[in-house]
Amino acid sequence: MPSLSEHIKNSQIWKSIFRHPMPVDRRNRIVVVLTNFFLHLHPVSVKKQGIALSYTWCMGGVTFFLFLVEAVTGVLLMFYYRPTLEWAFKDILELRDVSSMGILREIHRWGAHAMVITVWLHMYRVFLTGSYKPPREFNWVVGVILLLLTLLLSFTGYLLPWDQLAIWAISVGSNMAKAHPFLGSAGPGSSLLSVGGINLITSASDARYGLLGARFVGEETLNRFYILHCIAIPLAVSLLLAIHFWRVRKDGGISGPL
Repeated sequence: MPSLSEHIKNSQIWKSIFRHPMPVDRRNRIVVVLTNFFLHLHPVSVKKQGIALSYTWCMGGVTFFLFLVEAVTGVLLMFYYRPTLEWAFKDILELRDVSSMGILREIHRWGAHAMVITVWLHMYRVFLTGSYKPPREFNWVVGVILLLLTLLLSFTGYLLPWDQLAIWAISVGSNMAKAHPFLGSAGPGSSLLSVGGINLITSASDARYGLLGARFVGEETLNRFYILHCIAIPLAVSLLLAIHFWRVRKDGGISGPL
């Protein structure tokens, strides 16, 4: 008499979800991986020495895990945070009175610091092992963009507590954009971008103004950084992560030791 598990596996519901049985050999494993949404991003097989902890340091996986932690804790914190001049700092202070939310904020904060470190270590490992060389140049560029977006996530999130440290840190950091070549009003080459004698790059149209949304750090900046930190940049990171993982598979999995 068939067991309950056999009845379930032979049911139409089970077959509609899992199109193929459990892999028993390489050929069947290939079919299972290629027809599964969650598995198709990964290679069918990898070299054993290529996934050794002493070789990969597992920094890529740790970084992705930290990104998921940041996403979950960030969404939960959004329920208790209002990005306005009146409430931003007060909401951060009140989070300390709610023990669970206070812990979530600390997890989010320290997870962000850890993510920056693990991204750098991952890039360092990739560089040391030559994993940026052909045919992996494209994925290396994607990784560099993800590194920059990670730093931008930390930069935009730094302002959200709206305390003196955050405001002045963002003021100093955004002034660097003012000195950017060609894009900053105080940067070299900005005077060359003109039409009919009118300079296109001014203090009201340069990179600093585009970043802050105003001439000085204010409510426009807080609103802009909140949207960038919670929506725009995470969406861009998610898209590039999917491309990054897919490309690892297309390039034959994790590169082996040199």
